[in-house]
Amino acid sequence: MRGTTVAGVGREQYWEGLVTTEQQRTGQPGAAGQGAAQQGAPRQLAQVEGVLERITYANEETGYTVARVDTGRGGNDLLTVVGALLGAQPGESLRMFGRWGSHPQYGRQFTVENYTTVLPATVQGIRRYLGSGLIKGIGPRFAERIVDAFGVDTLEVIENEPGRLIEVPGLGPKRTKMIAAAWEEQKAIKEVMVFLQGVGVSTSLAVRIFKKYGDSSIGVVKNEPYRLAADVWGIGFLTADRIAQAVGIPHDSPERVKAGLQYALSQSSDQGHCYLPEERLIADGVKLLQVDVGLVIDCLSELVAEEGVVRERVPGEGGEPITAVYLVPFHRAEVSLSNQLLRLLNAEGDRLPGFAGVDWEAALGWLARRTGAELAPEQRESVKLALTRKVAVLTGGPGCGKSFTVRSVVELALAKRAKVVLAAPTGRAAKRLAELTGAEASTVHRLLELRPGGEAAYDRDRPLDADLVVVDEASMLDLILANKLVKAVAPGAHLLFVGDVDQLPSVGAGEVLRDMLSEGSPIPSVRLTRIFRQAQQSGVVTNAHRINEGLPPVTEGLPDFFLFAEEDAERAAGLTVDVVARRIPQRFGLDPRRDVQVLAPMHRGPAGAGNLNTLLQGAVTPAREGLAERRFGGRTFRVGDKVTQIRNNYEKGANGVFNGTVGVVVSLSVEEQRLTVRTDEDEEVPYDFDELDELAHAYAVTIHRSQGSEYPAVVIPVTTSAWSMLQRNLLYTAVTRAKRLVVLVGSRRAIGQAVRAVSAGRRHSALDHRLAIG
Repeated sequence: MRGTTVAGVGREQYWEGLVTTEQQRTGQPGAAGQGAAQQGAPRQLAQVEGVLERITYANEETGYTVARVDTGRGGNDLLTVVGALLGAQPGESLRMFGRWGSHPQYGRQFTVENYTTVLPATVQGIRRYLGSGLIKGIGPRFAERIVDAFGVDTLEVIENEPGRLIEVPGLGPKRTKMIAAAWEEQKAIKEVMVFLQGVGVSTSLAVRIFKKYGDSSIGVVKNEPYRLAADVWGIGFLTADRIAQAVGIPHDSPERVKAGLQYALSQSSDQGHCYLPEERLIADGVKLLQVDVGLVIDCLSELVAEEGVVRERVPGEGGEPITAVYLVPFHRAEVSLSNQLLRLLNAEGDRLPGFAGVDWEAALGWLARRTGAELAPEQRESVKLALTRKVAVLTGGPGCGKSFTVRSVVELALAKRAKVVLAAPTGRAAKRLAELTGAEASTVHRLLELRPGGEAAYDRDRPLDADLVVVDEASMLDLILANKLVKAVAPGAHLLFVGDVDQLPSVGAGEVLRDMLSEGSPIPSVRLTRIFRQAQQSGVVTNAHRINEGLPPVTEGLPDFFLFAEEDAERAAGLTVDVVARRIPQRFGLDPRRDVQVLAPMHRGPAGAGNLNTLLQGAVTPAREGLAERRFGGRTFRVGDKVTQIRNNYEKGANGVFNGTVGVVVSLSVEEQRLTVRTDEDEEVPYDFDELDELAHAYAVTIHRSQGSEYPAVVIPVTTSAWSMLQRNLLYTAVTRAKRLVVLVGSRRAIGQAVRAVSAGRRHSALDHRLAIG
């Protein structure tokens, strides 16, 4: 929220001025407080009822909310309420318990400690309640008609005689049935929520639990709370543990300890590790669970016996054997991937037999005449390798000719009438690969036709019909996805991985590209190092290589690489917004939504992606009359918003929508409780309002989330507030995402730190070891 002002006062200072000392100390979200309301408000708390008109500010992490409520005093006199209201929606009637207070600058306000929702009793309240979009099928227009028809009896009619809704002009049988079903679902959800909120579950998570378990929700939460962490997206071990304590699960319960150990391994996989050394896992478990080390050791042995985890001896960082503990899917994937790569590499048949005895001088001469350019010696070697060896890796930095080499491989293969399949981990990368080669390309997910549960339509038993498979941006391939892909390549087919090993490793667990290139790996590879003359004229390419070599970027005298120096992180955030929304469009004619991408080192902080998204949305897609919008948690979605998917969802779209997919909101209907996103793969994907926690704004994204993408212009805020994240491969990855223009905004000191700091240590992976021993 920093960088903008409200009536001349810094917005963050304004909101902080409204927070009571107790709220600042606890930062408690609304969910737990709501539960207290079911036992009745403590006597010392005042009670206020009113209709939630609008949410002015909401912090998704703490639940702290600033809102305006109509208490029925008339004259558009709205009351400011502050506190734990996250989950409440505009249009709902609330019964709030809390304390009256007065802010020295902003006047009288009510501090909410807990609340419950109540059904409105007045015609005006019912109209506003139904028109808010809470009941699917009813928007403002139909709310008006329904209330005009039934008045104060409206809610009773919907509850007890929903068939009478057909009396309302324009409401046909289909919409009437939809409204009745939505009302029943809301009622059932509310009943479950009474229990769930009492044990500290937020509104949005309560809806997810109900959708997963239905009428069994309360039983699961009471008796098997740790199931929630595995079954319900958005609930991790910590939330499940809090619920478990609320329903009386003992602190030293073996089920709790085993769930905690699996959570610790899951957290490590989120950080890129395929396993944890046993000693570290035990230490992490003791710290997380606050139980005796002996209990943790015993429970770990039980988990191994139950096949909940796998324990295996592997070489550690110094080569000495250590005991590694894997979650089962990662162990299976690592063993399988190494076996499948070696199987392909050593396959007897060859689906590209024409290249075994080819006259390479003649072939490369033909290629030069066709493309109008000669290959450099390293490129020639790469082309031969890809077409004569079953598995190969091509790596190198920007401007070194990877793209032209790939095009050359594809041209020669197609000339021999080979079946060529091209893929990349992201939609943008696949589109770029298709443009480069002139052949069709798809994402790896779509190529394999991944299904709900993550199973692929193509695998070892039903391989891809391809003689050559080329995978671009291979540094993005995590262990799980790489295993699914390699399993689907037919014996005798050729598989070429292309990527820049100096970029950040995959978001998911593993370092597949680096492991394939490691010393002792049997997989042949070529690293392109020569920067071509045309690329040398690019400040983007030149500075990318300088950064990779530990040298500071040149930021003066270049037409495509700039620095706007600003040491203060808050002012750097404001300057970033100005660069994106005004300066770049004015000077370069680029569209701030389509052509410019802000890449931040981290999500949090004044110059982090989270805050920048709020500021950029206000500058690029501001609220205006007639523009549909929907608030969800701490975010507001509008038509025109740039958004990104933040989880894999195999049930959305034609073949699933995957983490990192970017798109634009093209429609939003309050009546249907749905918005539609057109993705960068030109697919329109609908989202119900209760699925909006799968979307985040993408005006600014973290550098990690930008992998595999390429943008005309990149703006990178680099400030000392992100000090712990500043590393060479992070800045290098950000700069190499740009095709035409890079603008750094921030601190020279922070940029220097990013250039100097080399990534600390390798991820825990044994793929390189498995490949080396064959």
